[in-house]
Amino acid sequence: MNIKKLSEEKTINGTSFYDDVFSASPQQLIDAFGPPSYSNNDGEGKVNMEWELELGEGIVFTIYDWKEYRKLSMDEEIEWHIGAHDQSSSTQAILELLEHF
Repeated sequence: MNIKKLSEEKTINGTSFYDDVFSASPQQLIDAFGPPSYSNNDGEGKVNMEWELELGEGIVFTIYDWKEYRKLSMDEEIEWHIGAHDQSSSTQAILELLEHF
């Protein structure tokens, strides 16, 4: 997989949702990318978990759940959103992710 944790000199500021989603369990994402960059799995906010990642080409993106409003089971498959700086980056990220999930 050509995806890694976001390097410190990069930022996710300005990423948006461009209608790209995929299904996986939280545990599958942890196994692939390590612990989330943000996690507050209590169901109180719009996002329980988020990963800040980048492709080998330096394309920055996020993976996050959206409005589940409940605590997520680690083995439950749910729909994850991709946040990116533009549609092209979102498409590249989702294509890479769909090869593995």
